[in-house]
Amino acid sequence: MASERKFIEEKMERVLLKEFLKDKSERAGFGGCEVSRTPMGTRITLHIERPALVIGRKGRNIRKLTSQVKEKFSFDNPQIEVQEVQVPELNPQIMAAKLANSLERGWHFRRAGHSTVRRIMQSGARGCQIILSGKITGPRHRVEKFVDGHIKHCGEEEKKWMHEGFSTAKVKLGVIGVTVQIMDPKARLPDEIDVIKVPEKEPKVEVTEDESEEEVVEEAEVTEDESEEDVVEEVEVTEDESEEEVVEEAEVTEDESAEDVADEETSSDDEDHTEGSEDEVEDDDGSESDDKEEVKEDASA
Repeated sequence: MASERKFIEEKMERVLLKEFLKDKSERAGFGGCEVSRTPMGTRITLHIERPALVIGRKGRNIRKLTSQVKEKFSFDNPQIEVQEVQVPELNPQIMAAKLANSLERGWHFRRAGHSTVRRIMQSGARGCQIILSGKITGPRHRVEKFVDGHIKHCGEEEKKWMHEGFSTAKVKLGVIGVTVQIMDPKARLPDEIDVIKVPEKEPKVEVTEDESEEEVVEEAEVTEDESEEDVVEEVEVTEDESEEEVVEEAEVTEDESAEDVADEETSSDDEDHTEGSEDEVEDDDGSESDDKEEVKEDASA
């Protein structure tokens, strides 16, 4: 019985530690705590929405909180570590505290419940359930539930994927208990099956000896036909090229002969022109000599 009492005392001490830390970090948004033993002492991890309020300026608040835990509880060398909650809407303890605060400020319970469920589901949760119990609208006790999405109530899936938070709202009529249950967005249930498509394999075709011989004969015929076609094409190409070269040579010779004839005509015209000019020069010389003779005759007379 001594060992059982020891386990019970440890559990009771952890519950009291959780309540103490919840009261001290209520303004910062307490989201839960984890206690683990290490060779260096006891590590206490706090999940806080606004870590700056817990740590304080230059770590003043966190040192003060560590000293209080060491004095009040029998933990060996407690070390408090603060972690920020990335998505507060998926933390049930934070959402339960916010819902209780809304009820204390005078919100109608249905408006507060539906708005909280909507915020949780919009953040990506697979399911959510809120339970309000107590004197909600009258002197008699009643229970109101707000459910959306998929909820597990028992079994291994409930322990693994369902997270629960609890808080209390103190109103004029009495105390209202607020319970928030959220299913993890990464939850994978047993009835969810992924069908993997197997790639289709090409059927193997068995080739017999007769088929192989037929394929060899067909390949040989195809190669012969292709070689004959290539030879015919080469012969046609060479004939076309030779005809084009002959035509080009004939055109070139015709152009050269035409140019030679034109050159000869121009040279003959030039010779005729030079002979005509010489005859004119001779006529001019003869006329000058005649004029001189007439002048001499006039002088002798």
